[in-house]
Amino acid sequence: MSDHDQLKLTAMNYAPDRPKADNPVKIEDLSLRDGHQSLFATRGRTEDMIPVAELMDQVGFWAMEVWGGATFDTMHRFLNEDPWERIRTLKRYIKKTPFSMLLRGQNLVGYRNYADDVAEVFVERAAENGMDIFRTFDALNDYRNFETVVPVIKRCGKHFQGCICYSLTEPRLGGEVYNIDYYVSKAKDLQAMGADSVCIKDMAGLIAPYDAYAIVKAIKQVVTVPVHLHSHFTSGMSAMSHLKAIEAGVDIVDTCMSPYAFRTSHPAIEPLVMGLIGTNRDTGFDIRLLARINDILEKQVMPKYRHLLDDTKMSIIDINVLLHQTPGGMLSNLVNQLREMDKLDKIDEVFKELPRVRRELGQVPLVTPTSQIVGIQTVNNVLFDDENERYKMITAQVKDLCYGLYGKTAIPIDPEVQKKALKGYARGEEPITCRPAEVLEPELPKAKKEIGDLAVDTDDLITYALYPVTGKRFLNWKYGKEPVPEEVRPITLEQVHQRQELVKKALAGELVEKPAKEAPEKSASARTFNVFVDGEYFEVGVDEVGGSPVLSYIQQMSMMPTAPMAPMAAVPIAAAPMAAAPKPAPAAPAPRPAPEAKAEASKAAAPAGAVSGTPLTAPMPGMIVSVAKNVGDTVEKGDTVIVLEAMKMENALPAPVSGKIKAINVAQGASVAKGAVLAVIG
Repeated sequence: MSDHDQLKLTAMNYAPDRPKADNPVKIEDLSLRDGHQSLFATRGRTEDMIPVAELMDQVGFWAMEVWGGATFDTMHRFLNEDPWERIRTLKRYIKKTPFSMLLRGQNLVGYRNYADDVAEVFVERAAENGMDIFRTFDALNDYRNFETVVPVIKRCGKHFQGCICYSLTEPRLGGEVYNIDYYVSKAKDLQAMGADSVCIKDMAGLIAPYDAYAIVKAIKQVVTVPVHLHSHFTSGMSAMSHLKAIEAGVDIVDTCMSPYAFRTSHPAIEPLVMGLIGTNRDTGFDIRLLARINDILEKQVMPKYRHLLDDTKMSIIDINVLLHQTPGGMLSNLVNQLREMDKLDKIDEVFKELPRVRRELGQVPLVTPTSQIVGIQTVNNVLFDDENERYKMITAQVKDLCYGLYGKTAIPIDPEVQKKALKGYARGEEPITCRPAEVLEPELPKAKKEIGDLAVDTDDLITYALYPVTGKRFLNWKYGKEPVPEEVRPITLEQVHQRQELVKKALAGELVEKPAKEAPEKSASARTFNVFVDGEYFEVGVDEVGGSPVLSYIQQMSMMPTAPMAPMAAVPIAAAPMAAAPKPAPAAPAPRPAPEAKAEASKAAAPAGAVSGTPLTAPMPGMIVSVAKNVGDTVEKGDTVIVLEAMKMENALPAPVSGKIKAINVAQGASVAKGAVLAVIG
């Protein structure tokens, strides 16, 4: 056979009209939801999905996941996009392939259980806007949290996919909790609830290949509906696990287009397509069509998001996930939180503490929102606990978990931790055992009253009900009530190229251009000063002209000859008073206080122009969720004054002393830095 004939035959084998497999494996594509959520914090914009939408519709995916998970939160909070509009827009381009969303059970697309009325209307609106498949999970695998949403999914004539969140207590499948009997039992429960398919949801990439084979084989023996495997690439095992699951008879697997694959995302579709060609599980996909889609993503889309990718690691896998079991998205959030607090050196302590906190909080699977609940509480323990006390700062969500508002945990919560968390808890100090939503009052009437005419339709109302603070802010942007901040506006490829050119210039030392204007002649009154900056000192000449000192010259001297620094650009520097034009001498500096006096002064410090008193400061960066007290209120030490959201978890900040509120320096919705003075008590 000639080379030409061989190439022709090869091209035919890649084509979609090759002989159909007996039992082709079905593929759900996650690029437009979990792919960008995993790799660049869900910052993918609708406008960047449109260029590939019609082509992806031609591939033959079983479904495309385009919504749910963190998209709702991120779109209205960071992208100034209406989440509901994304479904409608993509539906105009993707007409054949069913849409799938990730629904967090009674948590919907938030981080707590919402009341039944909100849950019912949310599912109705998602279905009406174009959602076809509801991939539904509960962080605790407590299916009582499905009892409200599933009947609505069914009533709307949509596909209910029930999930089992995959977790481990041993390095491999087994142990007293997460063993094969556990997963088989959960699969049977889901089918009994009316699941149209059952999904093994491995959010951290923990499932080993032979465990995948065993679980799929066992579940296929007890259910008649299709079985689906969802496994992140984080540990590097998922592609192998896919293959073993396919051998065991799994019906559907999840992949991403290769630009959105690997690292903490999912296996790529292309190697799987090529690996199955000619087998009885051949997907039938056209590899050339996939290549066209990838080319568009690489050249027109990914350059806009490259700066958001984590390029701190050479490896594309993280084997440590098998030790701490933290999903990739949550891991990056923890790292960012520690970095913002200048405590990144504590990351190893966080990893050491995390399994202990997880065990004390009921050995919960680590998936949204329990991954955030356990993760942020772990960070709080590492940063704020001491040798005398643990759980010194407990988040509102940990208190809710201990009360039972999320459901039943895999093992009982540590009684001492539970007792401490529920001390003074508003709903009561005795945990509940009923379905969590049974103790929640309807929320929509209150939301309607609060948001008023700003919510134009039901979709707006649900946005506000789910996210009262950021949802209201978004609606103000949407309807022109408030200006849209620059940081939430999209960037163009032209801006990306400009930024790349700027980086090139900086790396080449060409970023600061020499001014065309010649330096003035140095006068006889010019004075020389030494300026010290981080181990370097600069000899600076200052010549006062008309009362305004200007920089005449700058010469860098190195205190570390082995590490010379590049020349710095000239910048204005305030000069000392000149002999020719004397000015009033500054007052002599006060003596430096002793450590004890300094500490006492710090306690009483208040921002410039504010009243004096004991400050309540932000222990971490975050957003103000609510202000519980007003100026003039009397508080006891320990009373909640302000609720601060950090990493989606709420922290009630207590009054550091008893007294009267003399100042409140923040409002609901404000973003604050660590150490910011939020209130003053006197």
